[in-house]
Amino acid sequence: MKESVKKIFDDLFVRYPGLLPIADSVRASFDALKNCYSSGGKVLACGNGGSASDSEHLVGELMNKFNRKRPVSPDFRKRLSSLTGVTSVDYLADHLETPLPAISLVSQTALITAVANDISAEMIFAQQVFGYAQPGDILFAFSTSGNSPNILNAVNVARACNMIIIGFTGENGGKLKEICTITISVPAQKTYIIQEYHFPIYHCLCMMIEEEMFG
Repeated sequence: MKESVKKIFDDLFVRYPGLLPIADSVRASFDALKNCYSSGGKVLACGNGGSASDSEHLVGELMNKFNRKRPVSPDFRKRLSSLTGVTSVDYLADHLETPLPAISLVSQTALITAVANDISAEMIFAQQVFGYAQPGDILFAFSTSGNSPNILNAVNVARACNMIIIGFTGENGGKLKEICTITISVPAQKTYIIQEYHFPIYHCLCMMIEEEMFG
């Protein structure tokens, strides 16, 4: 871990000392992200209600710049320059940010409603995982109770697809904690407090991986 990345990691527990007991899980999640992106993988994310918003937020921070500029590679700039009919090469190259590939499974409205209507609402995320997953990809599974059926189904499909699963849940963890590769069980039992803890953790992970890949 780079020193600049470690500083981001350490700062999380200065600001949120209550999270110290799960420091190892946060560190393991960063290591998993680093391995995933270094190998050309991607992240999928899913959750219900407020956790759906967390999924969207996480993906937004990964796909676009978060805390630092992510310039495109010289090779990509050259490829843009080689295209005929493009008069805005510099504008495109200067305004694109190199993404950390991620997909929010809560955003596919037509697909989600089709699966819910034709099959079952408990399959809305599992079907997408089955379609998108590649071995070594990561699934971020948000469930404050750890018992949401559609999240558990998605996780089990991800396991069968040889994905890495990072589960975000509460102190009890529910069934989720038993089937994830890494479980981040924050020290809270009330839904809104669990969600308040989830936010700085995935923000920290996004900042850490961005610093690692682009710092």
